[in-house]
Amino acid sequence: AAQQAQSGASQGQNPAQTAANATSQLKEFSAAVVFVIDSTISMDPYIERTRDAIAKVYAQIAKENLGRQVKFGLVAFRSSTQAVPGLEYVTKMYADPNTVKDGADFLAKAADLKQAKVSSKSFNEDSYAGVMQAIDKVDWSPFGARYVVLITDAGALDGDDKLSGTGLNAEQVRIEASNPGVAIYTLHLKTAAGAKDHAKAEAQYQALSTYTGTNTSLYYPVDAGDLNAFGSKVDALASAITGQVKAAYMGDDAIGSAMNSKPAPAEQKMLDDAALIGHAMRLAYLGEKTGSQAPPVFQAWIADRDPIKQNVPTTDVRVLLTKSQLSDLSDVLKKILDAANEGMISPSEMFERLRSVAATMGTDPNQLKQNGTAKLSELGVLGEYLDDLPYHSEVLNLDEDTWKSWDGLAQEKFIRTLSTKLRHYQVYNADVDRWVPLAEGSDARDNVYPVPLEMMP
Repeated sequence: AAQQAQSGASQGQNPAQTAANATSQLKEFSAAVVFVIDSTISMDPYIERTRDAIAKVYAQIAKENLGRQVKFGLVAFRSSTQAVPGLEYVTKMYADPNTVKDGADFLAKAADLKQAKVSSKSFNEDSYAGVMQAIDKVDWSPFGARYVVLITDAGALDGDDKLSGTGLNAEQVRIEASNPGVAIYTLHLKTAAGAKDHAKAEAQYQALSTYTGTNTSLYYPVDAGDLNAFGSKVDALASAITGQVKAAYMGDDAIGSAMNSKPAPAEQKMLDDAALIGHAMRLAYLGEKTGSQAPPVFQAWIADRDPIKQNVPTTDVRVLLTKSQLSDLSDVLKKILDAANEGMISPSEMFERLRSVAATMGTDPNQLKQNGTAKLSELGVLGEYLDDLPYHSEVLNLDEDTWKSWDGLAQEKFIRTLSTKLRHYQVYNADVDRWVPLAEGSDARDNVYPVPLEMMP
């Protein structure tokens, strides 16, 4: 985005003109912040403190005449109402940033939000359903900066949990958020009641809150669920985001500084992260406004990992699949999943079933000989378009001996991962907005979907 914004703005202009144009275009830069808050039992103090923080920021916005540039929204979530009807809802949109007029209007819309009167079936809540409600139901297109702030004291229901309303895991929800360019902050209240859940919940929310554009973790724990520490974080974050918009509007380079306040050292990392992400979002916004385009095709070498921090990816790789290819992939993955479920009962049964599947698909019989070290890729059940992709596939590299050597937990984890990817393929299939033609006027059947490499089997 940075390269696009800079190259598009600089063509045919001197640096002074480029800077002037950027400043002019950034005057229209706006932000939407949707708070996604757990409204189950024990959450009332945090709900009230969040309302107070937003009220204070709206008062400041009114003084700065930034009402048009900064909007807040509010989504509440609980858990399955089928399991516990008394919860009343799984998710509920209290305030859409597109329809909120001002601070008084926001507070009026949010006034009815209270914690549930009954307990959920499990300690974990449907956090992902709340985040997906914000991602899917808010029109983010009018806003240059797009944020979700998740607030919860519980872990999230995993995609394979029967209580889950989305069927998705943290990684899939993060990918869905990256499509409209939404950054997800998580304020995790580490209360005493959830002590046994803290480690797992932290891993979930770390995965959920990694912003792909900068590979920055936006996960912030609140030790012991301390209400004052929580309030400081909410105040600092809301003020920092508003300050970024003000700075863009005023043509100020001091992006990321909170309005009229100096951060406490505990909040400095949060503000530094907010500044980095805000900068990336402004560059993306400028690139869009100037109509900058990357070249359609180019040939080059690139390191897929940071040379220093090799756990940090430098690219977001997508595989373009047609409807037919995605359908074939889903069908085969379903067959592998069925075979794996059989294989948990009888380990040798899995590969016997897959050999039968391969035979019906016209695979060369010589490839199907009994061989414990023959990998799934060698059975020919998955399309050849997967063969040369630059990644190590847990599915394609699996052989019968490895499957038999796994204990029940390892086999179950493999099955859960496949199940989640299969459910995500259903989301792709239904996502009409992201199927794109490769050429103008081409047959709709040839449209492709940009499937993230990590979601391939």
